[in-house]
Amino acid sequence: MDFINWNDFEKIDIRLGTIISAVPFIKAKKPAYQLQIDFGELGIKQSSAQITVHYLPEQLINKQIIAVVNFPPKQIANFFSECLVLGIYDSENAVILLNPDKPAPNGSKIG
Repeated sequence: MDFINWNDFEKIDIRLGTIISAVPFIKAKKPAYQLQIDFGELGIKQSSAQITVHYLPEQLINKQIIAVVNFPPKQIANFFSECLVLGIYDSENAVILLNPDKPAPNGSKIG
């Protein structure tokens, strides 16, 4: 494992957001959803997330999640992903979303 210093960590902008839309991403090579996420003062960002094993689109609406918001947009098929939704991998390598155990304002900085 490579160690980073505090300055490296401070470069990563990790925020809390609320999913406001989730639809199947038909053109993705691996099963995924196209998400619209409200980050408060940062606005609404979109993301492609391979989270179809544990979540149905309707279960994701109004769910608060944690994401990295300062990556450059990444094109996936005909879609531009603007943030990276964070999760952990289960024993089958499927993603389980990271989320707070209490509601907090969208756009809250993680640190």
